[in-house]
Amino acid sequence: MALTTGTRLGPYEIVAGIGAGGMGEVYRARDTRLGREVAVKVLPAALAHDPDRVRRFEQEARAAGALNHPNILTIYDVGAHQGSPYLVCELLEGQTLRERLSGGALGSRKAIDYAQQTALGLAAAHHKGIVHRDLKPENLFVTRDGRVKILDFGLAKLTHPEPAAGSGSQAPTLATDPGVVLGTAGYMSPEQVRGEPADHRCDIFSFGAILHEMLGGSRAFQGASAIETMNAILRQDPPALAGRDLAPALERIVRHCLEKSPDERFQSARDLAFDLGSLSEVGSPVAPTAARPRRGFGARAAVAAVVLVATVGAAAFLAGRRSGERPQAAFRQLTFRQGPIRSARFAPDGHTMVYGAAWDGDPIRLFSTRPQGAESGRMDLPDADILAVSPSGEMAISLGRRFRGQVGTGTLARAMLAGGAPREILEGVQDADWSPDGSNLAVVRRVEGRHQLEFPVGKILYQTVGWISHARVSPSGQQVAFIDHPVFPDDRGSVALVDLAGKTKTLSAGWSSAQGLAWTPPGDEIWYTAAETGNNRAIRAVTPSGAPRLILRAPGILLLQDVFRDGRVLVVLDRTRTGIMFVSGGEARERDLSWLDWSFARDLSADGKTLLFDEEGEGGGPKYGVYVRKTDGSPAVRLGEGIARSLSPDGKWALATLAHTSPAELVLYPTGAGERRSLARPGLNYRSARWFPDGRRILVGADQAGQRERLYVQDLAGGQPRAISPEGFTAGAICSDGRVVVCVDPGGKVLSCPVEAGEPRPIAGLTPGDDPIRWSPDDRFLYAWRPNELPVRIYRVNVASGSREVFKEIVLSEAWKGVRVRPVHVAADGNSYAYGYRRELSDLYLVEGLR
Repeated sequence: MALTTGTRLGPYEIVAGIGAGGMGEVYRARDTRLGREVAVKVLPAALAHDPDRVRRFEQEARAAGALNHPNILTIYDVGAHQGSPYLVCELLEGQTLRERLSGGALGSRKAIDYAQQTALGLAAAHHKGIVHRDLKPENLFVTRDGRVKILDFGLAKLTHPEPAAGSGSQAPTLATDPGVVLGTAGYMSPEQVRGEPADHRCDIFSFGAILHEMLGGSRAFQGASAIETMNAILRQDPPALAGRDLAPALERIVRHCLEKSPDERFQSARDLAFDLGSLSEVGSPVAPTAARPRRGFGARAAVAAVVLVATVGAAAFLAGRRSGERPQAAFRQLTFRQGPIRSARFAPDGHTMVYGAAWDGDPIRLFSTRPQGAESGRMDLPDADILAVSPSGEMAISLGRRFRGQVGTGTLARAMLAGGAPREILEGVQDADWSPDGSNLAVVRRVEGRHQLEFPVGKILYQTVGWISHARVSPSGQQVAFIDHPVFPDDRGSVALVDLAGKTKTLSAGWSSAQGLAWTPPGDEIWYTAAETGNNRAIRAVTPSGAPRLILRAPGILLLQDVFRDGRVLVVLDRTRTGIMFVSGGEARERDLSWLDWSFARDLSADGKTLLFDEEGEGGGPKYGVYVRKTDGSPAVRLGEGIARSLSPDGKWALATLAHTSPAELVLYPTGAGERRSLARPGLNYRSARWFPDGRRILVGADQAGQRERLYVQDLAGGQPRAISPEGFTAGAICSDGRVVVCVDPGGKVLSCPVEAGEPRPIAGLTPGDDPIRWSPDDRFLYAWRPNELPVRIYRVNVASGSREVFKEIVLSEAWKGVRVRPVHVAADGNSYAYGYRRELSDLYLVEGLR
């Protein structure tokens, strides 16, 4: 070893050598500032002048440093010592998977556990556009507590670089020239062997080879030489996993990973992790992934199988434990009325539950109930929702709370459970929670187009151009857990943790739907509800260090509300559907054009004959689905994945964004014959898009790193998008000559924004809260509506005089009480219109026995 004990590399003091390899020497060191032990990897002086070795060393630091996931080695720092670069990372105790496999094959339970953890780490890397390209047992480390860590991103490739924070430039692309073979023989994909361009699916092939080896005890591809091994990868199938009592589904997963063609493999590591998780959760002797024994609250080991017993309102669930026992969890239904429940909390006595609900179409109001009775009592307070209850019985409530999609906003107030008028604290608050002693509040609110988490009020711990939900202060008061949603107001998201210094860590990422979160009383776990695909959320847990486990899966939409100190849980079972209604000119009868379980209207053609919509629930799949449908009721046609945005003026193309990419990508789908087109990605994260009337340009709402959303004009023929609005503005409608765009500023004011030059100006007759729909063909009128107004009215506004009249009124029958309308679309000729509806029915349950 070149470095001796006591050598200082900046603040790091070398303690002992750990090992050496082709890419560096590794030492145990002490961080003298924080008093913790770390690992320091140093590129030896002999290699510090080799440009390729330096590039790969820096590439490892850049790639791994961009990631924050419990299954990826954490990089703390980089530096240089006497001309040799070094990187500082977490110190791991355990052994590599290669060392673990020296004793032969693993049991299927352990192999699935390690495999799913690896897949989750890969999914996080691929989500950031980073491909490892050298996955092998030597680069997987198993810690003493069973955590898998992916190491060595020295051959990583960045497939869609994100802009560097705080700059307008892009991060360098870590690519490889065609024809260059990189990787390790035996674990390389066929495309790597051929020297062809390789994307994230090459990691999935390597993963399959490792999983085969874990299950079979020998390599999937091995010849007498490296050349023969690579030839086997190209032309031979791996040996059968004979003599092992493996589930057929597990063997299919291995074969699916090892397909020679990338198009025939799993297309994402997230899907692969989900399939592996299914093996461990249902119909398998395997325990849930990454479950760990725990002390104190919930000390019983993790769930092995879950079955929902569906009676009236899903009255009971069964949950098992790793020990093989299957005690029945007790579910007591607390509410029985029609409408959505927004939030619920335990009172300090544990016998009273407070909840906010919009029963029978009324505004959200506060109610209290006890398990002993079937009736709820209305609390003597204004229309409000419950956000939190302090140990002393003081409530944090939201007055006049209104929802846009999943996001509710109101005025934060304090009120005592025992009674008394509320005291208003802060306007525009979306979420709040008490500190453990009830002296301070953590709040989430939107300020100048950004959503921010503050604790205490005024001290910003975290900001995002997406949105934040379910912020809950830890029992120690030193951290706040929350759900981080990248796209407003979509509820895809990740469970995150931020400390009082503002240091944020992602604990569990990539959920299709994530809502509801609470700490366990000891603070050793965070419980939350999330779904891999669609909206059918399961109850899950993750430790502050990132160890996940499944608690309860059910065929329904669960929303965790609160966990009491004795382990009892409040959970809401939602029965929510969204659909689309259409009214043709001259007809009084409405036509339901809903297709699957979560149909969301996005655009209506100028003649009112074609509807563009997407499916964002279970039916739409993990990446959602874009559809077109004739308004005469003909069957819908699926165009592809993503969120639908806009139909072209000639109806031949549909704009859509791919919600599962980061940043979000913009694509064109042909509505007839043709091929999908991906538009250039000039560092923009696309949030909305619509066609200009000329069909040659599009108006997009997008943000870049470190900036809020603003409006751009993008020419389909090429060139850089041109910003036409300040930051924080969103799009409304485009006039017929394409010269003016209606936009909405961060305060909700509706403005006219010139496309070529000029400042945004107010539009006569429109007020904050109006949602512009479209211009009339002669540009004299602007159609608009107010999302929170009942009954729902579509207005026609004369932009010259400012006069407005009711154009249409959407009258819902008594049977539709509590149904919310959003969005509204009007055909250009004004003869037809479509609107989306959301029917929400919720039941509150008190649950005992969840572990």
